[in-house]
Amino acid sequence: MADPQSDLDMLRARFDKLKRRQARNERAHFARGLLQGILSMLKPGDVVLDCGANVGDVTVPLAETGATVHAFEPDPFAFEQVSSRVKGLDNVVLHNAAVAVEAGTLRLMRAANFDDNPKAGSVKSTLIAGGRNIDESEGIDVDVIALPDLLRDLAATHGEVAFLKMDIEGAELDLLEHMQAHDLFDIVRLTVAETHESKFADLRPRFAALRDTVAAHHPITRVNLDWI
Repeated sequence: MADPQSDLDMLRARFDKLKRRQARNERAHFARGLLQGILSMLKPGDVVLDCGANVGDVTVPLAETGATVHAFEPDPFAFEQVSSRVKGLDNVVLHNAAVAVEAGTLRLMRAANFDDNPKAGSVKSTLIAGGRNIDESEGIDVDVIALPDLLRDLAATHGEVAFLKMDIEGAELDLLEHMQAHDLFDIVRLTVAETHESKFADLRPRFAALRDTVAAHHPITRVNLDWI
C-alpha cells in the first residue's frame, strides 16, 4: 500500500533539489555576464589582481584583455595548474602566495575530500579555521603577501588598480573590513568578492555588518560582494 507521507516527502526532496540546481544555474549565468562586463572595461596598461586564482578560469580571460594581471594562488596543486595555463603570457605575474592584511606565513587547510578530487577540493583551501568540511588536522605553510600595501604601491604607479577580484575562502572578511576602514576601495575602479558566510557560521554577524557598511558607502558598480 502506498504511503502518502513518504510520497510527499519524496516530491519535496525533488522540488528542493530542482530549486538548488536552478539557483546554481542563475548564479553561474550572473557570474558569466558580470565577468564579460568587466572584461569589456579593461585594456592594455591596466593593472588587475586575481586573488584566489585557483586553476586560472578568471586569470586567463583577464590576461586576454591585455591588462597586467597579478594572480595569487597559495595551493600548490592549483598553482601548478594555473602556471601551465598562463605559460608564455608575459602580462601575467604569478604569486604562489595567499593575500591578507599583513605579510607573513600562515597555514593553508584543505577540504576533507581533497585527495579524492584535488581539482574540486582546491577551490576550498582556506587560511581560516572553523570552515565547513575542512580538514584542520593538517596544513601547508604558505607565504602571505600584504594586499593593502600592494594595492597602494600599484595605485601609486598606475594611478589606480583597475580591477580586484577576491575569492579566498573566508580570508576576504579581514581584508574587506580593512579596505573599508582605510578607504582602499577608493583606489580600485571595481572590487568584486565572493563572501563565505555560509561556510563560517561564527563569522556571519561580521559578514552581515560588512555588507551593510559597504552598501552604505559604495555603489555596487564600485564594490560588489556577490561575485558568485
